[in-house]
Amino acid sequence: MNTTRRLCLVLGDQLSFDLASLQGLDAQRDTVLLVEVMEEASHVPHHPQKIVLIFSAMRHFAQALRERGLRVQYVTLDDPHNTGSVPGELRRWQALLQAQVLCLTECGDWRLEQSIKDCGFSVEWHADTRFICSRSEFAAWAQGKKQLRMEFFYREMRRKCGLLLNGDGSPVGGAWNFDADNRKALPKGTKAPYPARFGTDSMTREVLELVAARFSSHYGSLERFDYPVTHAEALALWEYFLDFGLAGFGDYQDAMASNEPFLFHARISAALNIGLLDVRQVCSDVEAAYWSGRIALNAAEGFIRQLIGWREYVRGVYWLKMPDYAQGNAFGNQRPLPEFYWTGATRMNCMRQAIGQSLEHAYAHHIQRLMVTGNFAMLAGIVPSQICEWYLAIYMDAFDWVELPNTLGMVMHADGGYLGSKPYCASGQYIKRMSDYCRDCAYNVTQSTQDTACPFNALYWHFLMRHGDLLRGNQRMAMLYKNLDRMPEAKQQALWQRGQHLLAALDAGDPL
Repeated sequence: MNTTRRLCLVLGDQLSFDLASLQGLDAQRDTVLLVEVMEEASHVPHHPQKIVLIFSAMRHFAQALRERGLRVQYVTLDDPHNTGSVPGELRRWQALLQAQVLCLTECGDWRLEQSIKDCGFSVEWHADTRFICSRSEFAAWAQGKKQLRMEFFYREMRRKCGLLLNGDGSPVGGAWNFDADNRKALPKGTKAPYPARFGTDSMTREVLELVAARFSSHYGSLERFDYPVTHAEALALWEYFLDFGLAGFGDYQDAMASNEPFLFHARISAALNIGLLDVRQVCSDVEAAYWSGRIALNAAEGFIRQLIGWREYVRGVYWLKMPDYAQGNAFGNQRPLPEFYWTGATRMNCMRQAIGQSLEHAYAHHIQRLMVTGNFAMLAGIVPSQICEWYLAIYMDAFDWVELPNTLGMVMHADGGYLGSKPYCASGQYIKRMSDYCRDCAYNVTQSTQDTACPFNALYWHFLMRHGDLLRGNQRMAMLYKNLDRMPEAKQQALWQRGQHLLAALDAGDPL
């Protein structure tokens, strides 16, 4: 008779009933452990709503596990015996329960996984099968490649999952990628669906009170918390998007609009990243919506690409290149992150809109992150680790495996082009084309060198000038440098001087 006692730790971003380490547990002998610890809640100043989401979802998950007959030990943040760290709680409960085997699923954070390994525990590690591509499978795909390209990886994942394929294995519609059809600005008068909202039960209200008391110094509002904290609520959010949002997602996923934080976006990334939704089911639902004629191909393909293409790709890069990857700073940036990233107090309306909604909802969609707050950070030469910390702290869905490659690689190009083939830099003209932000801005987007000119314009050219030695050899940047070289010398000098002035103002603490 097997008398081995197992202690299975489930982390706050692993709240899936299908988690590999939960399979095969003995309900009479083994114990599931969930812990709320200060170290994980405060190693960066996480948005209070993010902490509420994770703690509330953990408490609801623990309750559901008990209802399924499992033995569960749950440690709340205010437990007087709480050691404050995951390794500390593992050590405490292993001793209390006399557990012979510790069971864990791979972490989503290199720092945390390493801290557990450094403790000398004998751990039975399980692969995180919630993802399509395992760490080892991605490493095998990447072997021998000097640069990795998501597009080719994405095609492999499409084939592996059998999504949007013809009978002969070719892609539906004759192309693998319809990104060119996903870039429309929002037409005037177009109304996005009213966002689905979820009320708070007594368990969530207890967490709200706890977080308000313990994390009052963290930036971000708690007033608008309305996210799903259970599997049933997450499924309801997903089904609402399938019915009302997905059809518009294909055309308008890159669009931005004043006082419209959600538009045609699903807002499921946080639920997906903590285990309340399953990526395979989500993709299957999208494919079914296409085959039934409810949505166009560019909506189905674009959504699936984000999940089994980009999401899986950045996770693969993270685990392939950590820990050295986090130190990337290809442009040698030295400027600290401006204070207005934490307050939204700036005269630039696009930045004020994106940061303001982030503080209010712990949410911004990918173009707001990439082409507004991220674009400004790259043009201004912000230290990559500081903007990475900001993204990790401020967004509900940000966990290290997904945030770090997206920010350091995609946003800041600080990995020298390993993840992305070119820097995603742009002037204010891009923001004007994709939004209505410029309409109510203190700056003039049609100007470049005047005192009233949009800061993005001069900073864009200043960025290209100061990094020409690194970027001129990039084929995807060739046209930009041809345009720069065609400019009269006087115009180049004026742009340089305006850029210098703006950077000096940032250094002096001016919120622009």
